[in-house]
Amino acid sequence: MYLSIPNDFFVPIYYIEKNILDINNLMLLENSNYAINLIKKRNDITIGISLPKGGGEARWPKDKAALERYATEQGVTLKFTDSATTAAEQYLEVEKLISQGIDVLILVPVDLSAAANIVEMAHKSGIKVVAYDRLIKNADLDLYVSYDNVAIGELQGRYLIQKVPKGNYIILSGSPSDNNSKLIKDGAMEFIRPLANIRDINIVTDEAVDNWNPDIAYKIVKDSLVTNNNKINAILAPNDAIACAVIKALEEQGLAGKIPVTGQDAELSAVKRIVAGTQAMTVFADIREEAKTAIDAATKLARGQYITTTNMINNGKIDVPSILIRPILVDRNNINDTLIKSGYLKLNEVYDIYS
Repeated sequence: MYLSIPNDFFVPIYYIEKNILDINNLMLLENSNYAINLIKKRNDITIGISLPKGGGEARWPKDKAALERYATEQGVTLKFTDSATTAAEQYLEVEKLISQGIDVLILVPVDLSAAANIVEMAHKSGIKVVAYDRLIKNADLDLYVSYDNVAIGELQGRYLIQKVPKGNYIILSGSPSDNNSKLIKDGAMEFIRPLANIRDINIVTDEAVDNWNPDIAYKIVKDSLVTNNNKINAILAPNDAIACAVIKALEEQGLAGKIPVTGQDAELSAVKRIVAGTQAMTVFADIREEAKTAIDAATKLARGQYITTTNMINNGKIDVPSILIRPILVDRNNINDTLIKSGYLKLNEVYDIYS
């Protein structure tokens, strides 16, 4: 009897770096069909990054700066596009990035559904895609990196019910087209809904803010104040830009500082409002940590390395491996410890202290 051995055959390989040997991962793979091999460190990695235009208080320019800073430290080359306002524009911008030569794409989708076409285009060119901050729907996405949006909502909802366990609530959520809006609201309502069910809390207004537009939020709150004769006890605002609009409506009725308003993003203007007492809290999702996590993950994908994730999120097509970062609640009691000591904001700009 003769054994016939093919000239070519394939073996799944688990790549590791020489000084990053993860014993736990090796134990998990011990009985699986993986070979263990070392991969040489690549110093010529180029990551394409597509960011939308705009964002509250220059959100995406802040991300761009954080991504550039960390990539420079790691010796990774970045190529950016950041002027798209429509799905069609973003598709063309990414198409140009791919033609310039990139190893991995980090994508913040302008349109969560339409971005599936961008993922497909990248994959046809052999480029893996990391969704950054916003989950892309119905796509064979390689990885999702974001702050834990449900946890953001939980921090907001828990804070409100501790401050105002009974009374009339206005519930605002972000854009209906943004999956993060749903997740944030779901987290908040885990705490608010049980008290609403027993009628301790009366939800007098519950509306989504299209495109996260502060002007729309302002009108919703202004109308609700009129309808309810200013008898509002708490307002759930999903982010700081919307909180600013909410507080403007309250100020016009002499109610600013008398009604707790939540927020998210730790924008400087919001932190100054917390100091002034017109905004109750914000949620700190450190852009620097998110940028670092995304660059590290994209670099591993470019090197063919294994990425350990603890979360899987379904995007309508697949369960996407996800890295979710825990956010931090910020109010008047911990501004210094969370925002200033970390270097995110400066003492003099928060408290208007000038020498």
